[in-house]
Amino acid sequence: MSGTLKLAEPWEEVEKAGWLNKKGQVVKSWKKRWCVLASGSLFYFKSPSSRSPLGSIPLYLSLLSSLPSSSDSTLAFVFHIKPLKASRTYVLQAESGKDRHDWISAISPFLISSPPSPSSSSLSSSSLSLVSSSPLLSSSSSSSSSSSSAAAPEGRFQPEIKGFADEGMADVLAQLDLSPLDEHNLKLLDNVHPPNYVDPEESDGHYNMVVIGAGAGGLVTACGSAGVGARVAIIEKHLLGGDCLNYGCVPSKALLSCARTASAIKHSQDFFIKVNGEVEIDFAGIMERMRKLRAEISPNDSVKRLEEEYGIHVFFGAAKFTGPNTIMVNDKTLKFRKACIASGGRPAVPNIPGLLEANPLTNISVFNLTELPKRLVVIGSGAIGCELSQAFALFGSEVHIIERGERILNREEEEAAEIVSESLARDGVLFHLKSRCVRVEMRGSEKVLIIADENDKETEIVADQILVAVGRKPNVTKMGLKVAGVDYDQRKGVFVNDMLQTSNKNVFAVGDCCSKYKFTHVADFMARIVIRNALFFGKARFTSLVLPWCTYTKPEVAHVGLYESDLKGTKCSVFQKHFKDLDRAILDGETNGYIKMIVKEGTDQILGCTIVASNAGDMISEVTLAMTNHIGMAGISVTIHPYPTQADVIRHTADMYNRTRLTPVVRSLFRKLMAARR
Repeated sequence: MSGTLKLAEPWEEVEKAGWLNKKGQVVKSWKKRWCVLASGSLFYFKSPSSRSPLGSIPLYLSLLSSLPSSSDSTLAFVFHIKPLKASRTYVLQAESGKDRHDWISAISPFLISSPPSPSSSSLSSSSLSLVSSSPLLSSSSSSSSSSSSAAAPEGRFQPEIKGFADEGMADVLAQLDLSPLDEHNLKLLDNVHPPNYVDPEESDGHYNMVVIGAGAGGLVTACGSAGVGARVAIIEKHLLGGDCLNYGCVPSKALLSCARTASAIKHSQDFFIKVNGEVEIDFAGIMERMRKLRAEISPNDSVKRLEEEYGIHVFFGAAKFTGPNTIMVNDKTLKFRKACIASGGRPAVPNIPGLLEANPLTNISVFNLTELPKRLVVIGSGAIGCELSQAFALFGSEVHIIERGERILNREEEEAAEIVSESLARDGVLFHLKSRCVRVEMRGSEKVLIIADENDKETEIVADQILVAVGRKPNVTKMGLKVAGVDYDQRKGVFVNDMLQTSNKNVFAVGDCCSKYKFTHVADFMARIVIRNALFFGKARFTSLVLPWCTYTKPEVAHVGLYESDLKGTKCSVFQKHFKDLDRAILDGETNGYIKMIVKEGTDQILGCTIVASNAGDMISEVTLAMTNHIGMAGISVTIHPYPTQADVIRHTADMYNRTRLTPVVRSLFRKLMAARR
């Protein structure tokens, strides 16, 4: 090889020694997961102004000078990272060969087609000469001095575009911290925010329905409206699929399925199955599996499906109301008869001194991890906090939960929370209840949380990562809601009536931006109400829905309807059966659970149900079906369930109800009748 290793201005020179081996390959890397391809090409990259794909630090890229100019040669890039207090430089080896197309797709959103002039940099002339021979730049590129005979990958790489090939894409990667950009995440992006996507060109911009936000609620609203003949546009600022697909239900359950397998191995001795030798947890493989499965599911929410199957016009950008019946996106005005706000929510981050400087994880960024943190501290003990705490503990992390309250899962029944707490503790989770995080300090690479108990006694917990799981905030700002006449509160979200109509009669809202029930399936059925009410003069009401939910710990906690605590002062009957008395649960070794049915006194009407079991989320649907279709306990009791199953516990509680109908008077009459027939 020839030339010296230098950085483009204004970066300082980097010493050559120790960075390249005899073959001219870079031997130092940063976590290896961040690589870019630039075979014989000169690229410049713009620094994102906000959060970069590598974290909450600016990312700068510059080209190192001349390497061999053969078609298989690899140019190295320098990632110059500027943290708050220090400055470190890392070199990564570029990929080559068959992955060229994928990596060009990955980096093309950051491409600037007009790099600075050679005079403004310290690049050698030999490196500049590589530009004209690049097979990846088209003849229209202003950085090329001669035409190229090789065409760019069709529809994926457009260097002739000025500035960012897709500035919205850069914002997506910066704000969501979507990483690593491997083949699975590239496939995900191809489906839910394709590089170089061009908004539809419309002559009038009139729509029956315009939807803001493409999460579960927005997609169902858009697809359902288009399915009945409406002209529909949907606007998404980030990724189609929203929370559920990208950093909610889908990735979390992929992790939890691996955690359950780890749990089975960990507790295999309970079934007299001995594992000799060490069991290895391949956390990087677990995360790659998650990314692979998420990408495989993503076509369901893809641009291609929305456009080709439903005829929906998809716009990527920030939506803003400009009037009671108009929305602007990317300098285009869309006029609507009806609109639906489905902007979702975002993780709430508490105002704890030093927390932001420690770059905490949320339910968004936690799924970018490729290395298992040895020590993880979770702030909050709701569903997300408990699910991920148990999973990471089973993977091998030392996990601490900090909770201000007296117990975890404070929205669930106390008995259910106690069972889950014991299970988490058995898997190694450590609890700090009645405690609050006072401040966070950075001590080298360690993150130190100073917590105070109810007596203000302070202790320290050292962590490698901090996960914030204290709830969610609605996305309602910077949308021009006041201009549209839509009332909202930054904490509570958009205000809607029982028909999900906002203060603007032509604008509706669904999902996390307006509801306290922040679940994918609830947003789905809210959207169905909007379709009926907005397009067909319907009168469907949200309060008519029967809403189940589930926390996917081990065991799971599922609930539907009312809690016993909701019925204080109301006469009701409670029927409870513990799994220690259920045959299948005994055989499965899963006796630490129960079912509780709440029934209106004097009737068989089911008011609510809680199930704690390994598959409670699947079991609760039978009770939900009964409540939705006004089937009471008597109807359940005559329904035959296979034996032995854990779901049979539902029929057992119905039998318990039936026995209450056998009053002393009726029992006495039956005895006399039986005596007479002997």
